[in-house]
Amino acid sequence: DFATPRAILTGHDYEITCATICAELGLVISGSKEGPCLIHSMNGDLLRTLEGPETLESPENRLRPKLIQASREGHCVIYYENGLFCVFSVNGRLQATMETDDKIK
Repeated sequence: DFATPRAILTGHDYEITCATICAELGLVISGSKEGPCLIHSMNGDLLRTLEGPETLESPENRLRPKLIQASREGHCVIYYENGLFCVFSVNGRLQATMETDDKIK
């Protein structure tokens, strides 16, 4: 048997740095090197774009997602390179932010 993809997800302009699957909600959430995080359905439909609170036009100030995790309750936690944590709802609403100086892996 040959494995075939269920869907091809599009929308990022740069390489993917983090991704998570929430099978309970049927979502795939991914973040790219220079851009926002995207929420796709398991069928490949682009549903939402998650923009961090300090997204600026210049590339050196842009938030770069490093880690991402989704919960079955519909929350998405994103850790950015600069030490910023953001919690989003799956509807794309920013719910909370927190900064840390700790190294997160």
